[in-house]
Amino acid sequence: MNVVTLLGSPRPGKTSATIAHRFTATTAQLGAQTRIFELNRLNYRGCQGCYACKTTMERCVLDDDLTAVLDAVHKADVVVLASPVYFGEVTSQLKGFIDRTFSYLVPDYPTNPQPSRLAGAKSLVFILTQGYPKEEAFADIFPRYEFFMKWLGFTGTRLIRACGVGPSSGDAVPDAVLQQAEAAAREILTG
Repeated sequence: MNVVTLLGSPRPGKTSATIAHRFTATTAQLGAQTRIFELNRLNYRGCQGCYACKTTMERCVLDDDLTAVLDAVHKADVVVLASPVYFGEVTSQLKGFIDRTFSYLVPDYPTNPQPSRLAGAKSLVFILTQGYPKEEAFADIFPRYEFFMKWLGFTGTRLIRACGVGPSSGDAVPDAVLQQAEAAAREILTG
C-alpha cells in the first residue's frame, strides 16, 4: 500500500500536520510505503487554465515542484490532504494543489463515465483543523471538495476534523482526534 500525505499548512508540525503525521505513522507501522510533502516548502504555480492537459498532454503542462507531488498522488493508494482552515477555506497551498488535479481529468470528463486518469480505487483522508470551536462553522468545506475528489476517482473518502485547536489553544490536538486518525489508518489498511 502506498500512502501520500500532503501538508497544506505553512506552520510545520502544528495541528493539521500532527494529525496527518499520526495517520501516516500508523500506516507505516502497518507496512505501508509513505511519503509526505510539505506544500509550503515547494515552489509551484496554480492551474493556468491552459487546457494543455486536455488537448496536447495527459498531465499538467507546468514543470515545477508540484510535478513530483502530482506523480506521487497518481501512484498512491491512499492520499491524505491536511489543512487548517484559513478564512473559511483550505490554505492557498493546498488549494493550489487541488486546482492542479484538473490535469487528472480526461478531455471529455463532463460526459465520460470514467472521467479520471487516476488508475484504481484510491482512498482519500481529508484532515481539517480550525481555531473556531463550533463544528457547524466551516462544515461546508469537506463536502465541496469531496464532490470533486469523487469525480477524480477517490472512492473511500473520510474526514478527520478538529475544532477549537490552533495557536490560541497552544496547538494541542485532543487525544480523541489522534486516536481517530490511528483508527482510520488501521481501517483503511486492514479493511
